[in-house]
Amino acid sequence: MRILLVTHRYPPAHSAGTEVYTAELARRLAARGEDVRVFTAEKDVALPDLGLRERRHEGIPVRELVNNLFLTDFRQTWERPEIERLFGQVLEELRPDVVHFQHLMYLSVGCLREAARRGCAVVFTLHDFWLQCARFGQLVHGDGSICHVVDFERCGTCMGTFKWRQTELQRRAGKTLARIRSATGIDLATAGRTLAGLVPRRASEPLHMPHPAAGEDPGAAASDWRRVYAEATRERSAALRAAALEHVDRFVSPSRFLRQRLVEWGLPAERVEYAPTGIDARAFALPRESDPDRVRIAFIGSLVAIKGAHVLVEAFGALDEARRARAELVLYGPSQHEPEYVERLQSEAARVGARLGGALSRDEVPRALARADLLVIPSLWYENRPLIVLEALAARTPLLVSDLGGLAELVEDGKVGWRFPVGDAARLAERLRAIVDDRRVLDALYADDPELPDWEGLVDSTVRLYREIRAAKRG
Repeated sequence: MRILLVTHRYPPAHSAGTEVYTAELARRLAARGEDVRVFTAEKDVALPDLGLRERRHEGIPVRELVNNLFLTDFRQTWERPEIERLFGQVLEELRPDVVHFQHLMYLSVGCLREAARRGCAVVFTLHDFWLQCARFGQLVHGDGSICHVVDFERCGTCMGTFKWRQTELQRRAGKTLARIRSATGIDLATAGRTLAGLVPRRASEPLHMPHPAAGEDPGAAASDWRRVYAEATRERSAALRAAALEHVDRFVSPSRFLRQRLVEWGLPAERVEYAPTGIDARAFALPRESDPDRVRIAFIGSLVAIKGAHVLVEAFGALDEARRARAELVLYGPSQHEPEYVERLQSEAARVGARLGGALSRDEVPRALARADLLVIPSLWYENRPLIVLEALAARTPLLVSDLGGLAELVEDGKVGWRFPVGDAARLAERLRAIVDDRRVLDALYADDPELPDWEGLVDSTVRLYREIRAAKRG
């Protein structure tokens, strides 16, 4: 079969869960002899916007769309006819049998239609809540609080603070950088990115003024931007649901929690399959490395506020000095996404005797888990099925996680670790205190081997799904 995997970002520059999942699926499908290609997006302000380029990653051909977010209307965050046209050109060239969408952020919902109208089998894996939530699909408000339900009026107060496009200054600078690179080969994109914070903004103003509805006075829309954004997010939700229902043959959800939430949103239950993410457990079967004098506590994940590393640092700081002396806290993760947050986190970590250990390569994760007596995942949002949790289970590393979403689904209290109320540093500190006082509680975990789906089984079921849809389409 000729298979096109579609995602918003792709390695090696991006290594979050969706990107790693997509790359691994591509590699394993290709290893079985399938003809696999990838279509993705990338921001590169030193290149012309909406251009296409080709590269390879681990032998897989990758077609990359340059999307520098030079947008004029909030609607373009989910619907861009020019992207759909380019995607259609790629479909005409490659003529895939299957188009498997992993994410549509930075692309366009009309890509679903382009694939369906060419008779392709269309599959959509649900990695997060992007179909519901315009703010990266995280169901987190701009003030940092969780959106337990989608309230469009609340969305209106959120999206005005969300940087969904480049400013006019950044747009002009990007075009200049692209011309310089084209003429001289010199890439000044790094310098161009420093423009982001040059123009001050009052907290009462939106980052980007909303686009008024047809016939509406622009001045009135600007003064009532919360209402305009509320209507836009309502329109977005309806448009995405309608397109998904019409053009997607089958949805796949790696977690039961996410499946249930998206069914409640409007996806038909009979078309949403639960298919848990696979893992190669052999890579994590390393001997445990224990230090009898200290409890080694680790955080592994992106150092961004939504991942909650600061909650862990606060909890660790709540331990008395004697207990902290019998423990070690290291936070591993990339730090480039939220520099101001990382600066505060580093300062607070140093104050309580913890440290930042830098980003880990994929090859370094098994050893880090083997060294850790406890992996803490204090996420402040509805995680789906985090890869690091599966890897910790494979390594038999005790877990302490937020009692929320896919984390709660994966970690049964007292079996492989514990859960604590999301964002509650005091309750987290209580559990850390008990573990430091008597580390034998860690030894009681993993009495039974956790059940972990492997990648081979996932690829088997994925290929079967592709063939089933193709056969149904042929009648």
